[in-house]
Formats: sequence, structure tokens, C-alpha cells
Amino acid sequence: MISDFFHPNVGGVENHIYMLSANLLRRGHKVIVVTHSHPPDRVGVRWMLPGLKVYYIPFPTLVSSATLPDFLTFLPYFRTIVLRERINLVHAHASLSSLGHEGILHAHLMGVRTVFTDHSLFGFADAASILTNKLLEAMLRNVDAAICVSHTGRENTVLRANLPPEDVYVIPNALVASQFKPAPVAPPSHTITIVVVSRLAYRKGVDLLVAAAPRICAAFPNVRFLVGGDGPKLIDLLQMREKHFLQDRIELLGPVRHRDVPNVLIQGSIFLNTSLTESFGIAILEAACAGLYVVSTRVGGVPEILPEDMISFANPTEDDVFRAMAEAIAIVSRGDHDPHRAHERIRGFYDWGQVAARTEIVYRAVMASPPRELWTRIERTLALGPFAGLIFTIILAVDCLFFMFLEWWLPREDLDYVDCEWDLGRFGKIVQETRLNPDAQRRH
Repeated sequence: MISDFFHPNVGGVENHIYMLSANLLRRGHKVIVVTHSHPPDRVGVRWMLPGLKVYYIPFPTLVSSATLPDFLTFLPYFRTIVLRERINLVHAHASLSSLGHEGILHAHLMGVRTVFTDHSLFGFADAASILTNKLLEAMLRNVDAAICVSHTGRENTVLRANLPPEDVYVIPNALVASQFKPAPVAPPSHTITIVVVSRLAYRKGVDLLVAAAPRICAAFPNVRFLVGGDGPKLIDLLQMREKHFLQDRIELLGPVRHRDVPNVLIQGSIFLNTSLTESFGIAILEAACAGLYVVSTRVGGVPEILPEDMISFANPTEDDVFRAMAEAIAIVSRGDHDPHRAHERIRGFYDWGQVAARTEIVYRAVMASPPRELWTRIERTLALGPFAGLIFTIILAVDCLFFMFLEWWLPREDLDYVDCEWDLGRFGKIVQETRLNPDAQRRH
């Protein structure tokens, strides 16, 4: 697994990589993660339960936890890790991950097969999207297979990266249902709490929340908001609360750690998502599993997540968000939504074991397909166009020459290979022993 986005950062991509890796380990595969370092001391090799080995490469981040694309300085690290760990498949994650794209570029030099998972939706009209899409098309020109988390995301990725549709699979996100249990049955309360847990950024539709929340509070005196998250739009929420004197109706929690999200969710009855773009929406799934009725904008892959009786949709406009919220408040007030039944339904819909099994099928199909020769890769890269094709073909050629230099400068026989496999059973015993015995904790 390779991506700029991994723990200790918290997010949907980070959690997806960790949970998929953990379940693949339980299915008997060897899995390692490669990501960038985190100051001050998260660098080098670390281990995570249940025996997941993580390489934190000493690269600084440029913006939004992504490293600067350099194409070449990562190759010595990548080559050493792939060879010494005897890796035969690289799975990159996220369109904005430089490490992921570079891993796909370098992997073919060592005969390693490649898979890419796209977690986001992007547009086609603005300058940033045009540049990002062209880079994505170039990097995925020779990928063996791609995975998207929704059918809408698949259509978006096929168009953006100009991929053959038959090489793109759909495997949704999942969650650990036992971590998101509804609150115990309590005496009926007149107050209805609307929960928002999101990164407070433009694409998450915080402007819609700022516009609609005062109207909702004015129309329904028994409604209060509980908002968790941080981001550049936090100042807009603070100003809105001050302007309309809603300090007692809108509580801002600030940043919320992922392990604390369930405790926030069970305080509410309705979950509000106002995203302007969303490939899947794991926060919606977690809220529904915790027993909340969901109101969301009808964007991206959101309509694919829940049955119609568990969610109300709105167009991304202030008036329609207000309409959908009024509908949800009426449903919750009448008691038409059963939180515990919702939890049981979600438990049956989404499971990480099923996601790992479906991903394993993609891996096996990739490993069984014929690899592309170097000349085929060059031809496919040149087909990007007279300008982009030439640039990325030069990058590909320089990458090959640098790899040949490394083969001479750092011969494979001089590398320190990993000769033993990790014993998950023994690892579990050590963890249990260290929890119970302080002396064993110091020893291990």
C-alpha cells in the first residue's frame, strides 16, 4: 500500500488503507504500507496492529499532507523496499498522492504489478482540475487495474484518466459496525440535535450550512446543532453564530479525533451532510450505523450509500436543504426512524472482510494478466498528446536510466532482505502479555 495519506493523520483514505491492510493480513497476505514521515519523530519503520509494517519515508509535505512530486528521489527508497520485502503488487491510493503516482511509475521497472484506488471526485472545467486530470491520465496510463468506491466515482475516473472501463472496478468503503452503536434507549426528549462532523472546507458545503442553519433554528425552536471539525470555514460558522445570537443553539466542538466520533454521533438524532462533491461519504455511513437519520445533498456517490427510507436528499441550495431538514425533523419527531434497526441493517450492508475479499479478486486478476513491455508503455505514454506525451515519455526514459544506475550502484545481492514472515499469532500474544505485565512490556 502506498499513499501520502496515512496515519497518524486522520481521514477517510487513511482509515480505508489501514482497514483494508489489516483484513488482507488476516486473510494470509503480506502487506506493508509506504508513506511520508511526520515530524518530529515519525520516520523510519513502525509497526501497527495487527502486525502491519509501515515505512515512513523522510520526505516533507508540500500542502494538504501531500509530498512534492519529484519522480526520481523516491526511486532509491522504493526500489530498496520492494526488493528487500519481495513485493509483487503495489496498490496506490488517492489522486492527489504524489507518492502513489510515483510508486505506479517505478513499479513496472521491477516487474511489480499495480492497482490504483481513487477516493475522490474532480471536475473538468477549472484550471486545477484540468492539470490534475492530465497528471492522473499520465500516471495511470500503464496501471494494471483501478478501483473506485462508487459507480459515480468510476464514471468520473474513467473520463478523467481515459481508462478502459473494463479495467476499473467498484468496491465501496466499509466500517466496523461495532464501533458505531446507537445510544441506549432513553426517555423521549423534546430537543432534536442535528450533528455535523466534517472538515470545514468549501467542498464540504459549509457555506450551505452557514446559510441554512439560522433558518432551521428560527423555524424549529426545539432544534440544536452540534458541529465537529476544523478547517478554513470555521470562521464563517463563528461569525454566523455571533450574528444571529445562536451561541446556545449551535455548539462548535472543533477538531474531533476519529475514536471520539461515535460519542459525538450518539448525541444526535439527525446527521447533516452538505457536501458539494463526494465520491462515497464514509461519515454518512458511520452516522447511519450510529442510528441517526441522514440528510444529505444529492451529489456524487452519496445516493448509492443508504436505502431511501434512511436518508432525505436535497439539491445543493439553501432552500432545498431547509426543505429536506424540515422533512427529517418531522420523521424523527413522529418516531418513524428506529436507530437500532438502522444499525442492524448497516451491519449487514458493509463489512471490511467483504471489501478485502473483493479487492483480493482484483489482485488475482491483475497477477494473472500479461505484463506490459517497456516499448508498449512508451507507446501508450506518447499517446497522451504531442506536448504531455513527450514530457512524460522523457520522465519514463530518465526513470529507466536512473533505475539502471541504481542496479549498478546498489546491487541487489548487497541488499538486506527480509527473510522471515511476521507471526500474527505470536504478535497477538505479545500484545496481550504487555497489556497485563509491565515487565513484559519493557522486555518486548
